[in-house]
Amino acid sequence: MTRSDAVVFGFLLLDAVLLAILELMFLPLYIGSVQFPITAAVAAVTTPLLVAAAGRISRSRRVAGAPLVLWFAVVLIFGVLGPGGDVVLMGSDWRTLLFIAGGALPSAMMLGMVLAKPAP
Repeated sequence: MTRSDAVVFGFLLLDAVLLAILELMFLPLYIGSVQFPITAAVAAVTTPLLVAAAGRISRSRRVAGAPLVLWFAVVLIFGVLGPGGDVVLMGSDWRTLLFIAGGALPSAMMLGMVLAKPAP
């Protein structure tokens, strides 16, 4: 990995952290009296893109999967041990399950697609 690839990879990891925090902030969003978990859709689109971009940098499993692992770790840490003792991720809430599944499953599928491509 060249120096410029390392810088881009660092920005990808920073993006994963920032996206996880922003998606958690807007997870309990309501429009009127209706629950509106738009961040599940945002996570389903952005996290696989981060994995695909990391896979273009290196064919290594660790490099390609790092945005997914970091996103998941940030979601768990900040979702359970949130600022001020707030618990954003409720185990019995359907929005939590939709959010985690929407971020992790498409990203895991993208990781499999990246690793299945033959090396150039």
